[in-house]
Amino acid sequence: MADLRNYQNHAQAGAQASAAIDQGLRAYMLRVYNLMALGLVITGIAAYGIFTASVSGDASGQVQLTQFGQVMYASPLKWLVMFAPLIAFFFLAFRINKMSVAAAQTAFWVYAALTGISLSTIFLVYTGQSVVQTFFITAASFGALSLYGYTTKRDLSAMGSFMVIGLFGVIIAMIVNIFLQSSALGFAISVLGVLIFAGLTAWDTQKIKEMYYEGDGHEVAGRKAVMGALTLYLDFINMFLFMLRLLGNRN
Repeated sequence: MADLRNYQNHAQAGAQASAAIDQGLRAYMLRVYNLMALGLVITGIAAYGIFTASVSGDASGQVQLTQFGQVMYASPLKWLVMFAPLIAFFFLAFRINKMSVAAAQTAFWVYAALTGISLSTIFLVYTGQSVVQTFFITAASFGALSLYGYTTKRDLSAMGSFMVIGLFGVIIAMIVNIFLQSSALGFAISVLGVLIFAGLTAWDTQKIKEMYYEGDGHEVAGRKAVMGALTLYLDFINMFLFMLRLLGNRN
């Protein structure tokens, strides 16, 4: 009888510990998704705000660059606009372990804003309707893929490694196509880019989930959440851009 009670006590304690871990994991993942979503909001506001300040319509309905737009897109400052997000990304990636949680989050917001400024040119290239439609298609796809990565029991490490190798191949092909200007190669790159970042979304979600540790302190858990949000943010943005190249209607 005593053995039965001991077994029941152990089972109850184990169930309570498992429930605590599950609750902590859900809170951790929710924090990651909230940070990522806020980053996307900041990017969207920055992109559209810079675009509207950079263009104006004339009497015939044609869009022209304002003085601000000339500075942003037609002066040497355009190189800073183009490369500033990359600089901010490396700063955050290499310095995050030495930052406070508040500083890491602020750096992420700054990176998201700089990315938005850099991406404001998509409104010059594609119609606003196609940008919005592609965003929602990307959001639905991303949500399904991330949910799969979170819930699957299958180890996605092999697939993730394959996707990383494929990503390097796509980058090389994009560099080559700068000189070839091949529409067929460009289409193939866009298709592969969507597939690669679809796979990376599922894999990265699984990795972020596995990074959770119940015993992490506030600072460590906070920095992990910021890095997780940054990783998923990059997956979303890149999937969106490749989809836009496939589905977007050009102005």
